[in-house]
Amino acid sequence: MTNFQVPDIIYEDNHILVAVKPPGMLSQADRTAAPDILSLLKRDLAIRFGKLGEAYLGLVHRLDRPTSGLMVFAKTSKAAARLSESFRTREVRKLYLAVTRGIPDINQGVMKDFLSKKESEGRVQVGDDVKDGYHAELSWEVIFRDQGRGEGLLVIDLITGRRHQIRAQMAAHDLPILGDRRYGLMDARDLEVPTVALHAYGLSFLHPVRKETMTFYVAPSINPSFAEEHLKSLTYTKIQMKIPPAHDFTGLNL
Repeated sequence: MTNFQVPDIIYEDNHILVAVKPPGMLSQADRTAAPDILSLLKRDLAIRFGKLGEAYLGLVHRLDRPTSGLMVFAKTSKAAARLSESFRTREVRKLYLAVTRGIPDINQGVMKDFLSKKESEGRVQVGDDVKDGYHAELSWEVIFRDQGRGEGLLVIDLITGRRHQIRAQMAAHDLPILGDRRYGLMDARDLEVPTVALHAYGLSFLHPVRKETMTFYVAPSINPSFAEEHLKSLTYTKIQMKIPPAHDFTGLNL
C-alpha cells in the first residue's frame, strides 16, 4: 500500500475522524489485499502519533468499492459504539449525488422496496414481494437535467442503508446509475466513464461525545465520472436546501 496516498481527512478530533474515500478503494481490507481506506488511515495515525503498534480506528459504516465520498471513523471504542448505534437507529443523515441513465418525469420522489438478503451473481434482487427481504427506502430529487445525454443529476437521501441499495433500487426503477458495472446498462456510454457516478456528499450525525450535530459536505470532484457540467450545477443555494439550515457545512470546495 506504500504507493497509495492517504485519503483526504477533512475533520479530526480526539474521538472521530472524517475522510473522503476515493472511488475504487475498499472501505476495509478483504482477501484481495487491495488498498482500503481503513488500513491507510490507521497507518497514517500510527505515523503521526508515533505509535509502535497499530492505531485504533473503528469502522462504523461502509461505502461500496466504486462509490466515492464521506466516511466517519471512530478513534475510541466508546465513540465506535455510539456511532454504530446512531447508524443502526437511522439517526445519521446520508446524502448522495448520482448521475442516472434516464431523467425522471417528476422532480422528486420516494422509493420503497425490499432487497433480497442473498445475492445472485453478485447482485441483490429488488421487489415489493421479496421473501424475507430487507426493507429499503430512499428519497430523491432532480437538481440538473442533461437533455442531450438523457441523464439526470439527483440528490439521494438514503433512509435505510442496505448493501448496494442505491445502485440496485435505481436500476430496478429504470434509472440505473452511470458507469455501474454491476447494475447498469453496460453499454458504450457506461464504459466511457471509469467508475459509477455515485458520491456520498453529505453526512450529518450527533458527535458521540460532545453531542453536537456535525454536518459535512464534499463536492464530487474526486469522482471522474461526474462531468464538469454536473459540478457547475452544484451551487451552494441548491445544496443547502437538502440539509436542515441549522446545520453547518464543512468542506464547501465548489
